[in-house]
Amino acid sequence: MGGIGMGKRALVALVLGAVAATADPAVAASPKAEVQAWRRTHEKEIVTDFSNLLSLPNVATNLADVDRNAAYISDLLAKRGFKVQLLRAAPGTPASVYAELKTPGAKRTVLYYAHYDGQPIGQKGWITSPFEPAMRTALPEAKPIDWKAATGPLDPDWRLYGRSAGDDKGSIQALISAFDALKASGRKPSVNIKLLYEGEEEQGSAHFAEIVRQNLDLLKTDLLVMGDGPMHQSGKQMINFGNRGIVSFDATVYGPLKPLHDGHYGSWAPSPTVMVADLVMSLRDEDGRILIPGFYDDVTPVSEATKAALAALPPVEPDLKKAMGLGRNVGGPRLADGYLKPTLNIRAINAGDSGPQAANAIATEGRVSVDFRLAPGETPARVKEMTEAYLVQKGWFIVRGTPDTAARLAHPKVIRLDWDEGGSIATMTPIDLPASKAVAASIGRTVGYEPLKMPIVGASSGMADIVNQLKAPMVGVSIANYDDNQHAQNENLRIGNLWDGIEVYAGLLADLNW
Repeated sequence: MGGIGMGKRALVALVLGAVAATADPAVAASPKAEVQAWRRTHEKEIVTDFSNLLSLPNVATNLADVDRNAAYISDLLAKRGFKVQLLRAAPGTPASVYAELKTPGAKRTVLYYAHYDGQPIGQKGWITSPFEPAMRTALPEAKPIDWKAATGPLDPDWRLYGRSAGDDKGSIQALISAFDALKASGRKPSVNIKLLYEGEEEQGSAHFAEIVRQNLDLLKTDLLVMGDGPMHQSGKQMINFGNRGIVSFDATVYGPLKPLHDGHYGSWAPSPTVMVADLVMSLRDEDGRILIPGFYDDVTPVSEATKAALAALPPVEPDLKKAMGLGRNVGGPRLADGYLKPTLNIRAINAGDSGPQAANAIATEGRVSVDFRLAPGETPARVKEMTEAYLVQKGWFIVRGTPDTAARLAHPKVIRLDWDEGGSIATMTPIDLPASKAVAASIGRTVGYEPLKMPIVGASSGMADIVNQLKAPMVGVSIANYDDNQHAQNENLRIGNLWDGIEVYAGLLADLNW
């Protein structure tokens, strides 16, 4: 029997491989082209809808505003055919918006998470009202743009400024617009869709785990896709497989009962300003290492697979230093390596006055606000225990309310500790699970390259308890630009990131199979 030469066999194999790839239903399934075409003819409509969403005040501590957001989002989803209800842990607590849409024939159910509440807006330096969304160029210029009068496509480098633009309403808008694009093109989802939009994430998710506990059957899912957080600093699409935990406290230290002339008493009366400074430096050193004994003992050892995933991330540190004006960094040389370790951040220090209000006096008290980001293996309860034991060892007498004069006279160093409500542990989903691989494959088909895989991100949420209750893997899919100023003044979302996010979420709705 005759045969063909090696060169011809190679050519045939190449052709057959190309045909097979074209015929592969997974490869042919990406809805990117039709979604992109729809978006290009609806850009102003999308930005208008997003602006309306951002114009709703949503500071997490204001329940009335949070409820108005919940009602607005519920209406958006109901109009699109979703079965919607509000879930509360108890009356008077923030609602989570739950929505469901079944797909005939779908074998998998995916729960898409985001939060619609936001951080406080009192930071100095807002160049536009936090709840009056404005289109501008990137910082520092932030030149105003009349996007409504623009002709042709909107510049993808323009940015929409407003609280929660990047954290986290951008993900909500991206999914809603992706759904609209799929419906307009006649494309049905490949999975049953469940949406869970939380209303108290920025307040520590104190009631979120209870909401899930009360609704386990309703929320049952094969995969949890979390839409929180920014993209990788390189600008490439990234997926992550977990986040750190968090626990926080405010502390007040006490000096004299009334302000004292610092000339007469500065060499004799203890200064609470100095006490706060000493307290901070007793908790961590200037390189960021936490000084509380045993603090690192509970941290889960890093696996070889996790180390390999971190090592594969592109270097971004030199560019970040330049962009942020940093002459050095703390901890290790690579940013992401630190995510597998705990950190202690000093959120604020307050004591006395400065500037025109400065007085040559010893203040009566000093305050410091502290948060710990917890690595896998650590728990808020254990961190609280170790922190308080360490403070006692350092000579502090701990009180839970304002100390009376007797307590101040009886103890040389008095500290009031107010631990924040809530707190959470870290969570990590294995990178090699079928669901994890399916998300990476879908996004890869959308963006045209293999997405970056981050084993864990530095941010925190209450998702570990949720993952444990639902017994489902979690994969994080972020769309916000890394420089979105989340939690700070002038929060913004780059328009190109919103466009890309719509395409990514369209793929996760209609091109997700395992």
